[in-house]
Amino acid sequence: MKMLSNAVMAALLAGGATVALAQPALAQKKDEKKDQGAQLKLSNEVRGPAAQAQTALAAKDVNTATPLVAQVEAAAKSDDEKYIAAALRLNLEAIKMDSGGGSAGLSAPLDALIASPRTPQADKARYAYQRGVIAANAKDAAGATRFFEQAQQFGYNDPNLPLQLVKLKMDSGDVAGGSAALAKMVDQQVAAGTKPSEDIYKYAIAKNNQSKNNTETVAWIRRYLAAYPTRKNWRDMVVFWGLQPQSVATLDKNQKVDLYRLLRAGKALADQYDYEIYAQWTFDQGLPWESKAVLTEGKASGKIPADSANATSLLAAANKSISNEGSMTAVEARAQKAADGKLAASTADAYLGTGDYAKSVALYRTALQKGGVDANTVNTRLGIALANSGDTAGAKTAFQAVQGSPRSDVAAWWIDYLDHPPQA
Repeated sequence: MKMLSNAVMAALLAGGATVALAQPALAQKKDEKKDQGAQLKLSNEVRGPAAQAQTALAAKDVNTATPLVAQVEAAAKSDDEKYIAAALRLNLEAIKMDSGGGSAGLSAPLDALIASPRTPQADKARYAYQRGVIAANAKDAAGATRFFEQAQQFGYNDPNLPLQLVKLKMDSGDVAGGSAALAKMVDQQVAAGTKPSEDIYKYAIAKNNQSKNNTETVAWIRRYLAAYPTRKNWRDMVVFWGLQPQSVATLDKNQKVDLYRLLRAGKALADQYDYEIYAQWTFDQGLPWESKAVLTEGKASGKIPADSANATSLLAAANKSISNEGSMTAVEARAQKAADGKLAASTADAYLGTGDYAKSVALYRTALQKGGVDANTVNTRLGIALANSGDTAGAKTAFQAVQGSPRSDVAAWWIDYLDHPPQA
């Protein structure tokens, strides 16, 4: 939490702490009926030194004010007098702080004023907030949270206060509570037509990931991409979730390829590494057609340098493999006659790589009908083929049929992609 400077805090505190003392009896009779309800009733033992202390404080004469304030505190008996004593003490300590002293002396008078029945509620709200600032600066997260929440209850209206409370909860270890409070704040801002900053989403993602709360991490990633669905954000979040070392989810290469397919569909592949690792993994899975298509796209976009030895070698290997495979028509015919759906699924994968989504969809459905295949993987690929062909409704149906983590999580990413496609 950003600390308030001594000067700023002193100004905030002193701004509402100076009080008008009741006039001497002879001087007030003229306006007695008019002012009686607003005046404080003070004894002679308090009124005199309090007036003198107020004069000294106005002149910032700490040496003169200090014994006078102590005299008022010692003589104060009623709520009115205790209110005056606390207000004078607060002003005195604020002046000391403004002159280079610490804020420790502010706590007691602030507590007294918050508790006093004579303190207006608007002032209580401000005093509770400042008490929270002191606690936060002292690394007392629990105390700061208590005072900030009290300030809210008193009606303190500061747009930064909800974020301060969230940070206190997060930093004190209550990540779940802080995340829930932040989600509520974000939902309220969105409902009011305000777009929360990207930093809010990134903060929540990082904190939940640090606490190993994968469910909340993913929930915040989805909120983030719904609000800011740029291609860069999509790529960063997909990599963060499942493609980088120590990612949120642990995936095998088959599952990672389906994420690279998502990035390719959204034109969110970022660089030479993305294209070449994607092409290598599809080649390793016996899909040279997709490997060739990815490398060709990468070179055309300029993201794979023309002199990349790795890409040149891999493309040559893909072309050779395609030549050796020959026509897929005969394989497709055998797949239709096979006893199970394994050949149909692998042939559908090949057509998916060539961009022939109609044949791919038909063969994936044949594979599901014949059985003997991993239905969750096939439904994922069926959804991808339908999504790439423009059948959004059919794609969602296929993705929603996928069960079991992390396969179902990969499918959920594709559903999010259909709902909030990457933007330039």
